[in-house]
Amino acid sequence: MTKRTNTHTVFLTQDAADDLESIHDYIFNHDSPERAEYVVDKIEKVFDSLSLFPERGGYPPELLSVGIKEYREVFFKPYRIVYRIQNRKVYILLIADGRRDMQTLLLQRLLHK
Repeated sequence: MTKRTNTHTVFLTQDAADDLESIHDYIFNHDSPERAEYVVDKIEKVFDSLSLFPERGGYPPELLSVGIKEYREVFFKPYRIVYRIQNRKVYILLIADGRRDMQTLLLQRLLHK
């Protein structure tokens, strides 16, 4: 007997991969290599959890306020991880420090590409 799982495949867009690399490099240079690895590892664990529970994330309020519900977000504070679910696939689109101007960043990254 095989066990059926309801997993989604998680993909990192190039923009999100660049975000993750920038986060790593910043922490590496301003804190420590160990802390940089820790943070990246924790963010990657969030990706793993999205493969099992992709709909657990809420809607980014900056997008919800203009009626957009196709994107979701989860947190590894202070980082916000914005993604989209399509056909059993989760696309990570943005990983950013939530203290940034998220309204502008979300509109630029998600709506003007």
